[in-house]
Amino acid sequence: MSVATRSRSGGRAGRRAIRTAPDHRMLPGLTHKLPLCEPLDEDQIRRLDNASMSILEEVGIVFRDPIALDDWKKAGARVDGERVYLDRGLVRELIRTIPPSFTYHARDHRKNVPLGGNRSIFVPMTGAPFLRDLNDERRNPTLADLAMFHKLSHMLPALHSSAHHIVEPYDHPISHRHLRITYSSMKHSDKTFMGMTTSPKNAEDVMEMCAILFGEAYLEDHPVTTGNCNGNSPLVWDETMLGAMRAFCKRNQPVLCSPFVLGGANTPASVVPAVVQLNAEALSALAYTQVIRKGAPAIYGHYLSTVSMKSGAPMAGTPEISLMNFLIGQMARFYDVPWRTSGGLGGAKTFDAQAGYESAATLSAVIHAGANYIWHAAGWNEAGMHCSVAKFIVDAEQCAMAYRMAEGPRWDDFDEALAAVRDVGPGGHYLGHPHTQENFQRAFFMPEMFDNNSIEQWKAEGEIEITERALKQARKLLSEYEEPKLDAAKNEALLDYIARREREIPAADALNQEF
Repeated sequence: MSVATRSRSGGRAGRRAIRTAPDHRMLPGLTHKLPLCEPLDEDQIRRLDNASMSILEEVGIVFRDPIALDDWKKAGARVDGERVYLDRGLVRELIRTIPPSFTYHARDHRKNVPLGGNRSIFVPMTGAPFLRDLNDERRNPTLADLAMFHKLSHMLPALHSSAHHIVEPYDHPISHRHLRITYSSMKHSDKTFMGMTTSPKNAEDVMEMCAILFGEAYLEDHPVTTGNCNGNSPLVWDETMLGAMRAFCKRNQPVLCSPFVLGGANTPASVVPAVVQLNAEALSALAYTQVIRKGAPAIYGHYLSTVSMKSGAPMAGTPEISLMNFLIGQMARFYDVPWRTSGGLGGAKTFDAQAGYESAATLSAVIHAGANYIWHAAGWNEAGMHCSVAKFIVDAEQCAMAYRMAEGPRWDDFDEALAAVRDVGPGGHYLGHPHTQENFQRAFFMPEMFDNNSIEQWKAEGEIEITERALKQARKLLSEYEEPKLDAAKNEALLDYIARREREIPAADALNQEF
């Protein structure tokens, strides 16, 4: 029976039951419809581009990797030791072959999401060595904690990916973690996910597990996962990241080419020159993806932070980070490549007002900048040192609110709503009007995590603060979670692969670089 049929047959009670039933369906990938914030005029874009190209040609980029150096020589670049000098013509020729858009293919194909142009996705944070758990206690995470976050990612509608190591599972040896992390991403959610790039061998394992899950031939023309390769700013790419990049690009899987910016520490202490350097670093990596495999999907990436000149600590939510995001968005569109940024950064030690302000400032800016791959969109706090369950829940709702804003004004009920003005007339109200009854759920976003009741009602209900409300919601979601079961044969093949690799790789608290 359809929803519409149930609604008619059940009357008001039936409609109420449908409205109040849990709905964890993933939102489609975001389609931006708002004008973007673009501070640069055409001449300034050209000036910034020219300055970055001059760095590539005259200063060069260090590639600490013999395979990459040999690849660049064959591609026609000038190589002096580990320093590669890239002609702007060569760079432009290479990045021209990067697809301007593509579609991520999830295990559940109804959750496929386009990326690039005006299409965007929200991705949870990753890499936290600590968590604030369901009791808001800060501690070391386990594989079970990681599974919990993957389950929450699966159920939160505005999150389009289960990411990978949202938190570090300390109960497994470092050399084996990438296997268990990847399996957890695959098992507990059927959305797209990220792949570990902590070493070239680890990246190869991820690709083999993707081939088991999706099929070897399927990977050839279907992006299913994402690798992240961080640069060592200023102007260095290392062997670990480049080897992982090759593993992904050879299988035609997208990578984020991400300079790691600490403004004022590893870039000039000035917004535009910092973006010039970052742009040169990103272009050099984007170009190298096409040396590896022409036409492979790649994403202009970065991690942005400014550095406190008082303490040297990274800062989030500052106006300069927003300005850099606006500029980077314009440059990525100038080169016609998708771009990644971070969506919910914060440096607060608890889920307090600072955490909310910093994350809201960051998320608002990246939405107005038109970012495509919005990573670290949920849970990030303490400069990435911990993932907070409470903040994860509220951040995901913030993503849903940002999603709604970026959709822009709706016109589909324009005539019906104006007709309601004539029906109600002067001095009336719209609460009981059929248009309101039909549209109130979609007309105005109603946050679940914010309390907008009177103070009297808030007190009567126990004076519950937002952290407690969010943790209560997390427990509720986990109680409603239903695992999207893997195909039995594929699940067995994945577990067999993990068991074999855990026998082959020595259990050690070090990255697997050799086995």
